Amino acid sequence: MTVAPSAAATRAATAARPRDPDIIATIGSTPLVALDRLFPPTLFQVYGKCERFNPGGSIKDRAARSMIEHALSTGVLMPGISTVVESSSGNLGIALAQLCNFYRLDLICVVDPRTTAQNTAIMRAYGATVEVVDRDAETGEYLPSRIRRVRELLRTVPDAYWPNQYGNEYNALAHQHTMREIHEALPQAPDYLFLAAGTTGTLRGCAEYIAAEGLPTQVVAVDAVGSVIFGPPESWERRHRRTIPGHGAAVVPALLRPGLADRVVKMTDLDCVRGCRALLGKESILAGGSSGAVVAALLDASSWITPGATCVAILPDGGDRYLDTIYSDSWVESRFG
Repeated sequence: MTVAPSAAATRAATAARPRDPDIIATIGSTPLVALDRLFPPTLFQVYGKCERFNPGGSIKDRAARSMIEHALSTGVLMPGISTVVESSSGNLGIALAQLCNFYRLDLICVVDPRTTAQNTAIMRAYGATVEVVDRDAETGEYLPSRIRRVRELLRTVPDAYWPNQYGNEYNALAHQHTMREIHEALPQAPDYLFLAAGTTGTLRGCAEYIAAEGLPTQVVAVDAVGSVIFGPPESWERRHRRTIPGHGAAVVPALLRPGLADRVVKMTDLDCVRGCRALLGKESILAGGSSGAVVAALLDASSWITPGATCVAILPDGGDRYLDTIYSDSWVESRFG
């Protein structure tokens, strides 16, 4: 005679069964590809960490997952009740929109006019509410206006939660795993790691992993001309208005710690275009603005990189969201002449 399993036995069997992978489980484990055509290995070897292969299309998927899942695990966020409120120039907003849709959370994302129409459309497709703010009257920058609006929403929206990507330790913790992936994918630790600095979550997480493991890797932080992350901009930088989002910041991030970067280099918007188009032309990789900044920094580094060194460039996102700007000849001509 066949005896039907009890309800308790069924629950126990279900709990013991490995969880089937869902879309969130695909975040991370992105490919590391050789960039031999753009950087001949006879000089030094360069690999690109292609973060566009995350399901939301950028490295921000890692931080969004880390911050949201921690808040869910501690009860700060409640599915079906809570509203996430965050400021973003694009990629984090998309990453959060995907996570919030998956976990049944509302999202209000505060952006500025530099955020592309495609990015805001993607956020809205996931069900997010998108608010656009203008420049801060005092500083002429967008970030202070975005943060001010976030604080207003926190006071007025019930059960609102601000992940605060600029100060959330779980942003940085996510990127210890990013660096672990790089370390484990290569026969030995890279000599140089090039990465874009914005919230400094990637910088801090990777640098802390390097320090904890005692790796000889030197970290090169790629900032934007006019950014204040690593100190006040020079007088000539203040004339440079950034139109390509993704790296640099108008406010020093709370996540930043002294000594995380061994070297800091600053790139202009034109450098971003130059790097993106070089990467596309030589490697057939369609990359976003901050990826172009990282590539441009590497192109300019041949005078000081040790011959025979191994370098890794973290490429934060893809270029399909920049077709109307970086990859548009008419936009480039109108912007740079």
